[in-house]
Amino acid sequence: MMGQRQHVLLLIFSAFLLFQTSNAHNITRLLAKHPSLSTFNHYLTLTHLAPEINRRTTITVLALDNAAMSSLLDKNPSIYTIKNILSLHVLLDYFGAKKLHQIRNGTALAATMFQATGVAPGVSGFVNITDFKGGKVGFGAEDNGGSLNSFFVKSVEELPYNISVIQISKALPSVVAEAPTPGPSELNITGIMSAHGCKVFADTLLANPEAMGTYEDNVNGGLTVFCPMDDPFKAFLPKYKNLTASKKASFLEFFGVPVYQSLSMLKSNNGLMNTLATDGASKFDFTVQNEGEEVTLKTRVNTAKITGTLIDEQPVAIYTIDKVLLPKELFKAALSPAPAPAPEEAADAPKGSKSKTKSKSKTKSKAAPTPDSDSPAESPDDDPADQVADDDNAAMCFGAERLAVVGLSFLLVFFLL
Repeated sequence: MMGQRQHVLLLIFSAFLLFQTSNAHNITRLLAKHPSLSTFNHYLTLTHLAPEINRRTTITVLALDNAAMSSLLDKNPSIYTIKNILSLHVLLDYFGAKKLHQIRNGTALAATMFQATGVAPGVSGFVNITDFKGGKVGFGAEDNGGSLNSFFVKSVEELPYNISVIQISKALPSVVAEAPTPGPSELNITGIMSAHGCKVFADTLLANPEAMGTYEDNVNGGLTVFCPMDDPFKAFLPKYKNLTASKKASFLEFFGVPVYQSLSMLKSNNGLMNTLATDGASKFDFTVQNEGEEVTLKTRVNTAKITGTLIDEQPVAIYTIDKVLLPKELFKAALSPAPAPAPEEAADAPKGSKSKTKSKSKTKSKAAPTPDSDSPAESPDDDPADQVADDDNAAMCFGAERLAVVGLSFLLVFFLL
């Protein structure tokens, strides 16, 4: 009986370790063991693709050796174009060596990280994989006229069914991925917003030089924008016009975050987030929470949901949201808000650099407005159920997962004894 109990405890401990580490992988460390792939590894880090790969739970990396990378770099692409090209070499599915030779009907179409950025039109972000007779496997970008001109060389690293690193003979040619990509300072962020359903917000931002300058000052260092769609923002304009000039600038800056946040980062890094409007006593923050694939932004006043991705290219990401998110510093909650957290409880996230129209020495730092000071009388009351942010949901979910693991462990012991 004692031996059986020890065996059961060993099984439980092993299951717990598996639960803790099942999603852990580090592409940089995996490739570091293979000197012939050092240039490829270097550019995964330089383009910030490595952390994106590490956050994915199911991924296949089509690695290029140093010779293949040299041929790619001979064309002198910008670092942003290199990122697009290498993104095309990251498949959002698991393909180990065995699976490559067991593809149903001999051909598979795999989505890539390039497709996930939202900048690849149509099927240009997909890769065709074909298993030829005799064990030869070809790869080709779907926008390359169906040409399969790169081939499977060997399996480099496999952690089924989490990550697979496969070496292919040469880079996948793609007209879309290889197109010149502008640097972040050359991006027309308001143009991108205007062309994709956020024109009212973009026009309002352009009409406010102070807020627009703050956005421009943060583009190169990292910027994430959550732009409300046209219909909700148009309905909100009367309230916006009632704000003072300084509060209009703070309100518009509230929709920008001074760091790059991909959608996968937002899903995994829940919690308080500072904004471009955060300045000393004026917190102007919101809480990021996710439930499955849905990501929401919450203040003490209301809740907005991310509905789409306009651009996701390091260091800039722009997302659409379904409502006008309201900062508690400017608007009253429809329901009585919970007490504000103590200063030490707030996340010490990066703060945006203010535009040149603001005092760099902070001598004219914005004071935190009182709830009743010349702001609209109250926030919109169309969705009273979601007016108060529930900052404890993330912790409760995590605790529930831990309790579930412990509970299953005890049940296993009970049935086996």
